[in-house]
Amino acid sequence: MEKIRFQICEKELTLYPAQGENRPLIVFNTVMGDGEELAQALRAMDAPDCNLLVVGKLQWYHDMTPWSCPPLSKRGPAATGGADAYLETLASEIVPAARKKIRGSAPYVGIAGYSLAGLFALYAMYRCDCFAWVASMSGSLWFPKFREYVLRHELMRQPEMLYMSLGDAEAKMKHAVLKTVQENTEAIVRHYQEVGVDVRWELNPGNHFRDVAMRSAKGIKAILEA
Repeated sequence: MEKIRFQICEKELTLYPAQGENRPLIVFNTVMGDGEELAQALRAMDAPDCNLLVVGKLQWYHDMTPWSCPPLSKRGPAATGGADAYLETLASEIVPAARKKIRGSAPYVGIAGYSLAGLFALYAMYRCDCFAWVASMSGSLWFPKFREYVLRHELMRQPEMLYMSLGDAEAKMKHAVLKTVQENTEAIVRHYQEVGVDVRWELNPGNHFRDVAMRSAKGIKAILEA
């Protein structure tokens, strides 16, 4: 599988170039690895040809979070709210550099993410206008005050298509914050439907950690086929 590796601002970038020219560019932020399992899953699903840019070596609880949040457990990390700064780097440096490495030119750029990166993908719609298609898989929409943020703010750019998914066991948690994830996600989906966003919503079997690559590939395939 062809890979193009490069670095920008200490982020490790892996581009899986499309086989054809002038294909979409999809940005996928990842907590670990270079996204090869995801690229293979997309191929196995016969997803439309695309340029897949996987961004790694992220400061996960900083780059992916819109504002600060205390640790959810005694040993857990605190969120430090660096999403705006990372989004500026992504839009102004990383995406333009990736565009120069693909075959032809990308007709549009999409963004996709799982867990906190799914939260970040939604937040990006309010802070920049560079992503035409968005996929949020098992997004961490339990994140404090994010539901309220969505309901009170206008999108900077309404996506052509938005895909959202969750595992059907993710809300079956004892943790008071984490167990709000499905309630919050469904409320956010309803809000997007009410404001005219073309949103596809689906529940998958399992908890947060089941079939991550497959679920991520399903979401990316859905926006590519829109």
